Amino acid sequence: MKYRNLGKSGLKISELSYGSWVTFSFQIDTSMAAEMMKIAYDGGVNFFDNAEAYANGKSEEIMGQALKKLAFPRDTYCLSSKVFWGGELPTQRGLSAKHIHDACNAALQRMQVDYLDLFFCHRPDPETPIEETVRAMHSLILQGKIIYWGTSEWSADQIEMAYNISEEKQLTPPTMEQPEYNIFNRSKMENEYLDLFKNRGLGTTIWSPLASGILSGKYKNGIPKGTRMNLDGYEFLKDRLNSDKGETMLKITNELEEVANSIGMPLVNLALGWCLQNKNVSTVILGASNSDQLKQNLRTVDYLEQFDDALTKKINDIIS
Repeated sequence: MKYRNLGKSGLKISELSYGSWVTFSFQIDTSMAAEMMKIAYDGGVNFFDNAEAYANGKSEEIMGQALKKLAFPRDTYCLSSKVFWGGELPTQRGLSAKHIHDACNAALQRMQVDYLDLFFCHRPDPETPIEETVRAMHSLILQGKIIYWGTSEWSADQIEMAYNISEEKQLTPPTMEQPEYNIFNRSKMENEYLDLFKNRGLGTTIWSPLASGILSGKYKNGIPKGTRMNLDGYEFLKDRLNSDKGETMLKITNELEEVANSIGMPLVNLALGWCLQNKNVSTVILGASNSDQLKQNLRTVDYLEQFDDALTKKINDIIS
């Protein structure tokens, strides 16, 4: 495992990290979570991603219980949460100063830790001034409850506004953004955020590198039982797969698998390794739901040297 700086910060996080979205609570209980996190940790992973919205807080509880059982030294790993969807009541949602503080305190309690390394605004909130959000995050940093704060799926203009407010008001600026990034979803990372990478040193913790499993090849002959596309509440993933867009994605996936097979590389490692070729990616968040998947995903580090100009061209010819 190699480590990259989180943007221009001094924090070094593993190129591959592990997240709990969809899997914890829905597919993984506390015992399995501890097993999976140990596999990741033993493989060099030092960043575990979570959010208040994941399983309505249950995901954070499971991760906290697993961490307590594993007893990793707190200074050897990084932990995140995200704030936006905390409940149905008006004060339980969005990016108001109240909800940001409430969500942070709740995450600390659920995960049984004294501080969060990373705290993300899970989505932009058009009903809350960005200055209020920046001030709330700055306040949490001064209290020692979080170390770095960032955004998720914000536009470049919104992130730039947060930077400008931070400079003008002498507040702590965002450090990172968490966008979706994979072979099928490239616009933000490869176009919209380029000035932020160059001028602001924005870090990124990218999610869904396998496009919710499509780039693993598991869906080429239908939707297997036990996969996330069969889970209640995630019908939108199945609808996408069964659409014209999904058909195109499966066609591209099949072509990529032929390339992967021709060089003796599993498709899943080709897709994950491709993400890491982007120098603006700080870490790729894995979302494996069983130990075999996770071990295979972690083997991506063994294939990175094969990503030469010729392989990159073959991939780009297929996806462009």
